Amino acid sequence: MKDIKKILAVVDPTVVDQPAVERAAWLAKHCSAELELLVCYYNEYLSGDRLFDSPSLEKARDEVIQNHQKHLETLAEPLRADGVVARTSAVWDHPLYEGIVRHAIDSGADVVFKDTHHHSAVTRALLTNTDWNLIRTCPVPLWLVKPRKIDETPVFVAAIDPMHKHDKPAALDDEILHVARDIAGKVEGNVHAFHAYDPRIAVATATANAYIPVSLPFDEIEQQMHEDHEKRFNEITDFHKVDKDKAHLVAGLTHEELPLIADKLNADVVVMGAVARNRWKRLFIGATAERTLEDLPCDLLIIKPDWFQTPVDMEGHEAA
Repeated sequence: MKDIKKILAVVDPTVVDQPAVERAAWLAKHCSAELELLVCYYNEYLSGDRLFDSPSLEKARDEVIQNHQKHLETLAEPLRADGVVARTSAVWDHPLYEGIVRHAIDSGADVVFKDTHHHSAVTRALLTNTDWNLIRTCPVPLWLVKPRKIDETPVFVAAIDPMHKHDKPAALDDEILHVARDIAGKVEGNVHAFHAYDPRIAVATATANAYIPVSLPFDEIEQQMHEDHEKRFNEITDFHKVDKDKAHLVAGLTHEELPLIADKLNADVVVMGAVARNRWKRLFIGATAERTLEDLPCDLLIIKPDWFQTPVDMEGHEAA
């Protein structure tokens, strides 16, 4: 992740409180970065998709966008008064997550902020909510904001995978820790490193490979797995100069243990990676981030590897 010079905050025009705008402005002040407030709007009944397009529909679309632009200006004025360089953009685009990705790329944003709320299990399973799709398609670091205040000395938890499960590239762990330390340094925060491993995997693998009835040394198998993970975890945390008392290696499932450690540390932001290599693997790769999002008591910052290319069509929706 390069230096943060431009921040994009997605505004929800249907609500009064804007936690993403507040958090984005906070970071913009610490980084001396430019902040852009974005409303991405679409209404199928005004789009001209269902009927032939007409001058009256075009006029209605223009008026809606102008009203959103005026609303954004009311949000931007107090930020400017507080010393933040803020600009505003209201665009007609859909679906929402694709519009956000397109604008983030076109505007050269270094990080995208968006509010996040609880989603039902059914919604997640159907892949219909914007957060889920942004996690998988946004090539820019994505900061999902929970509606809570951030501490004066914020705690960042870098969730890494030093054994590179699910085919995640090794460089992604370095990027996660680099981003966490870089931002923490700008806001005078602290960084913890976290990794969870499931000892049941080693036992299950050993059991599956036992073709004859033998007595397997399960304790020794689990101990060996712990030592393997501990060795790799220590190598990367030592390289990034993470204090020993801020390095947390836990036996268990990431989506269960990470919210627990975040709560214990009173974390403000969890930084983790998500990779979606293609449409067929998207239900598997990156699923940990989505499952974790539901139970985290704090913000979540999603990092992609530098080679990641978004599947979003940059041409956008053809209708006006």
